[in-house]
Amino acid sequence: MDVRVFMISLGVSVSSILVTCGDKDGLQHHYIPALRLGGWDQDLELLAPGDPVPALDRFSGLLIVGGDDIHPRAWDPAEPLHPAAEVDEGRDAMELPIVREAWRLGIPVLGICRGAQVLNVALGGSLIQDVPSHFGCPSDAHRQGTWRVPLLVHRVTLDPASRLAGLLGRTSFPVNSRHHQVVGRVAPVLRAVGWHPETSRDGAPLIEAVESMDDAHWAFGVQWHPENLVKLEDEAAPVARKVFEAFVAAARSR
Repeated sequence: MDVRVFMISLGVSVSSILVTCGDKDGLQHHYIPALRLGGWDQDLELLAPGDPVPALDRFSGLLIVGGDDIHPRAWDPAEPLHPAAEVDEGRDAMELPIVREAWRLGIPVLGICRGAQVLNVALGGSLIQDVPSHFGCPSDAHRQGTWRVPLLVHRVTLDPASRLAGLLGRTSFPVNSRHHQVVGRVAPVLRAVGWHPETSRDGAPLIEAVESMDDAHWAFGVQWHPENLVKLEDEAAPVARKVFEAFVAAARSR
């Protein structure tokens, strides 16, 4: 375990990033090293369902990591659960209110995979519950590789005018892909800025990235897993590192 990761007691000044997750041990292998590589050398607090939720005004950043699916009742109580869904209602109950409070406080938020979906749903958007059945693509089209063996599955295309493209310095790059839910209706305060154009339905491509519409909020969600790519010897690696470098810079400046 990284000895610099602490469960911080109440009353500590803002110098920490809060990481919400389902498996704290799993974070040690990818997310925490990626944050350190991105330049964060201060405290991290890991929060899982069942833990006491700390006061968010102590934190300079919020990272929401990947994991299982979000229950559709979070955006539409009448929508039935898709048979392929594997939901984590404990994380839903914990993370959705945290994202709303972080937004209210202006805390920088980075959502990765499930985290991007949580960001969108918490702020008023919806999800597509199952990518293969919605888009008519092969069942493994967006579910390949593992965190141990990341596979570069396809390229993401970013809006050249987006803040995310400015931060990453690229508008097209290869990514890994391990998900079957994805952003559907984009939250009113967010905008879609990244897509996989080859996966589409009725002219609407699969959304790969969202960002806040106003400069007053630093909030980004990416559907791929940059934490698994930061150490690759590939063109994907520098882009992945910039995701974390940008988040760290935003947290430091708060």
